[in-house]
Amino acid sequence: MSENPDDDRLDELREKKMEQLREQREGGGEAAEAQREAAEAQKKAILRQHLTDGARKRLNSVKMSKPDFGDQVERQIVALAQSGRVQGKIDEDQMKELLKELKPDETEFNIRRR
Repeated sequence: MSENPDDDRLDELREKKMEQLREQREGGGEAAEAQREAAEAQKKAILRQHLTDGARKRLNSVKMSKPDFGDQVERQIVALAQSGRVQGKIDEDQMKELLKELKPDETEFNIRRR
């Protein structure tokens, strides 16, 4: 124990504050997780509403092979749907076109042997 009672009181206050911060961090993590799950559910509902079965299968195939690119395409479709620029449902042919537009330019390597 410290010789000064003020030091004891200060240590006690520090401990209480640290405990409060720990509780906030744990509670904040749960709220953030719930918010993330709600956003994911909303995204899936929008995709279900605006994609045909064939387009949804094609998007899932892309996500399996290139997860980052698949997420980018999903975000783009959701943004288009929320802005009202999607008329009807996106079919498989339209999905192919969208994937071509969003696909990063691939560089070609031509190796010539002499």
